[in-house]
Parts: sequence; C-alpha cells; structure tokens
Amino acid sequence: MTVNVRNYVGGIWGDPENSGYLDIENPSTGEVIGKTPLSTAGEANRAIAAAAEAFEGWSRTPVGRRVQPLFELTALLRKNEERIARTLVEEMGKSLPDARAEMKRIFENIEVACGMPVLQQGDKLVGASYDIDGEVIRLPLGVFTMVAPFNFPAMVPFWFLPYALATGNTYVVKASEQVPLTMQAITELIDEVGLPNGVFNLVNGDKTVVEAFIEHPQVKGLSLVGSTKTCQIVAAKCAAAGKRCQAMGGAKNHLVTMPDAKVPDMIRNMITSCYGCAGQRCMASSAIVAVGDEMYKTVCEEFTKASREVLVADPLDPAVADEPMVMGPVISAKSKQFILEMIETGVKEGATLALDGRGLVVPGCEKGHFVGPTVFTDVQPGMEIHKTEIFGPVVIILKADTLDAAIRIINDQQYGNGASIYTQNGRHARQFKLETECGMIGINVGIPAPVAHLPFGGMKASLLSDIKAQGKAVINFFTHDKIITERYWPEDE
Repeated sequence: MTVNVRNYVGGIWGDPENSGYLDIENPSTGEVIGKTPLSTAGEANRAIAAAAEAFEGWSRTPVGRRVQPLFELTALLRKNEERIARTLVEEMGKSLPDARAEMKRIFENIEVACGMPVLQQGDKLVGASYDIDGEVIRLPLGVFTMVAPFNFPAMVPFWFLPYALATGNTYVVKASEQVPLTMQAITELIDEVGLPNGVFNLVNGDKTVVEAFIEHPQVKGLSLVGSTKTCQIVAAKCAAAGKRCQAMGGAKNHLVTMPDAKVPDMIRNMITSCYGCAGQRCMASSAIVAVGDEMYKTVCEEFTKASREVLVADPLDPAVADEPMVMGPVISAKSKQFILEMIETGVKEGATLALDGRGLVVPGCEKGHFVGPTVFTDVQPGMEIHKTEIFGPVVIILKADTLDAAIRIINDQQYGNGASIYTQNGRHARQFKLETECGMIGINVGIPAPVAHLPFGGMKASLLSDIKAQGKAVINFFTHDKIITERYWPEDE
C-alpha cells in the first residue's frame, strides 16, 4: 500500500497545493511505497507566513520553556525509534544498524540544544569604561529554513532544527523528495509535543520550494546539505538576497595508512568507513593513500580481500537485518548509472579494477539499485575517479612515498570535508591534523564525524559558509549579537 505524503503547516496536516506527485521508491526492491507532492511556491510561502506569525510569541517565550517540548520530543522519538529506523531503511536503503545509529545522533543533538538556557547566555563587562558597562545579548532573528538530503533524512535536519527552536526562532523544513517518509514520521511526533502552531512546519517538494525559501523576504536564513554545485548556487543566491546561509557540500574523503598502522584493526575500520550506507555518506571515505611500497602492497591485498567479504543484501531481509555490516543499494537508478559510468571511466584511465562490483544481483531484489564493493588500484592523483565525488561503494587506492606527499595529495583536492590517518606515531598524527586541509580529522578513526557537542563541517569546496552545523557553534547562525553600552548618572539631589 502506497502512502501519500502531506505537508504540516501552521500546526495542521494537509494535502498541499502542488504541480504533481513523485513516486517514493524502495531502492532495494524497486517497489513504489508512496508519493510525495511537488509543492508550489505559494504553498512554501504559506508555511513561511505561518512561521513568521508564530515568531513573536515564540521568541518571547522564556528559554527554559522553549526547550521543554524538545525534552518531550526526545522521549517520543526514543519510544518510536525502531519504527522510524525501519521506515528510513525502507525508503533510503541503508542498513538497520546504521539507521539506529542515525536516530541516536538525533537524540544527542536535541540533548545539546536543551542546554540553551546556558548556551545562549550573553556576556557582561562591568567597568568597560568609567561608570560604563558593556553587554552582549544573543537574540533570535525570525524564520529559518532547511533543505534536507536523501542520505540522512532523520539526522541532518536535527543538526539545525532543535537549535533554531531553542534559540527562539521558527522553522520550515523541506524534506528530500526522494526520502520524505522519515521526516513525515518524525513530524507526527513533533505535532504531539504541543509546540505553538507555526513554530515548526514541514513542506515537501523540489527546487521550487528551495527558490521560494531564498526569495521570501521574511526568511532570515537557510541551511542546506547537498552537492557542491547546488551549494554554490544556493549560497550565491542567499548572499544576493541578504540571507544567512549554511551550505554543506561534497566530499572526497581520504584515509592515509602509515607503515606502523595496526593492519587488522585498520582494515576493519576502513571497510565500515568506505561501504557503510553504500558509500553515500558525506563522511564516507573513498580514497586510500598508502605510504611506502610495503604498506601499499598490504593495503591493496588486504582491503580488496575484505571488500569481497562485504555482505550485500536487502537491509530489511530478516536473515541479515541485524548484521553489523551489511551494504544495501544506492538510492536510485540514476545514481547507479552514474556510478557505473565512473567505474568505466576508471578503467579507461588505466587504473586497475581489482574488484568489480558491476552486475551484482541480489536474489529477490532484481529491480533494486545494487552496486557491489568496487576497488581500483594503481590510481594516480588527478584521475577523474580521484577528483570526482562518486557517492557510491567505489574505493580507490593510491601510493605516496612519504607523509608529506600523502598530505599534498589531499590538499590538492578541491574538497576538504574529512580525512583520517592510521598510525601509532604521535608526531605523524600531529603533522597530519595540523597540515591537512580538511575540516574534520580522524586519528585511527575512519569516520571522523564529531559528536553533537562539537561543530560539524568541512573546508574549501565542502563548506560554502562560515558557520558549521550542530553544537555550540551553530547558535551563532540562529542568533544575532546585540551589544549594549550603558551608564547611569546620579539622580539629582
């Protein structure tokens, strides 16, 4: 049975004004499981108007009371965690353990945002000058919007949403049109916690909604996670419209392996980093740089061998659903086709296809969008398969003579999202974390995604904004500083 997705505007569920519907597909089976509306600009504007109307009352609500619904939401989400995780797997295709881990990141971000009575406190300088005090207060701005990606439909909105609400702003989310059912399920729980009408709104659609967000004069800012090309366009338009913008773009994350790395632990860690979510994570590693001839030979052999053993299946198959490492499909036929084209590009460029994931068929899922683990060796820096974000289970292995050379390979890339090094040498680790031009660095950690207390975001073409997601840092995005300089003369006697 298919489900028609609805919008949530001003505290009311409704079938939106739209230009048609798109099929929502289970990427494991190819089955259509729902339909999502392509909301019009007018529908997006209606949600913005509802948020704008709610802002005055919500912004004046004491911060301690603003976080109370977030506490309640956490409890409801925990109660419904498994149901939402399974919805996420059905429409997105990641493994059930990955979906459960994604839900836990939601909890962590809400918990951090619930500290807003402390986090939003300003600063006071008594005696800034003679009989003069200075003060900084952090105030909400108004309506903020968010455009969610397909790969983390539950977690990514919560890099922003709870912080926006806790600081006193109102919010409109556009769910990914490819995977809207997860945010629909979460919004049903948001509806239960008793937020004032219009404080939170959900709009479904495509770029028409995004353009409405950018063009509307009452929208103060927009947060986006997407391709670098899309982020560049949105960031430029937001700048021209005088809006705040967080645009978190593409990645080509590298893993550097030093000669002293603990190989068995490293290989296990690499497999999870490269093939979790079928390589469709912004933090997924897709390039390995082995330092030295011996380590290069070892990595080529051991990583390829381990890649052959990765279990590829329908993640909701009861026989494998709870396996810690199972790889599902990529999101769509279009995505699969691009990945297959990039594999062919690598072959034409002269790289060695050590493991070919093309042609893989999962029994019972013949219409699914599966690509098996794929490994290229003998890759040279600057090849298309090295420069391009493939966003699938394709891993390339390069060789460097020294750590300096490995760092140069990373720094010559346009992207600067994340990178990790495997070493027991503290000096090498220190050099790597200081000199590598990436926003998130791992030491013996294949997925250097920060916990919710710390900011999340890259550098260079991976981040088209100044302020990163989640944690204390994101509060600066949702508030503006008002600086007061004050003194009082004595009363006349």
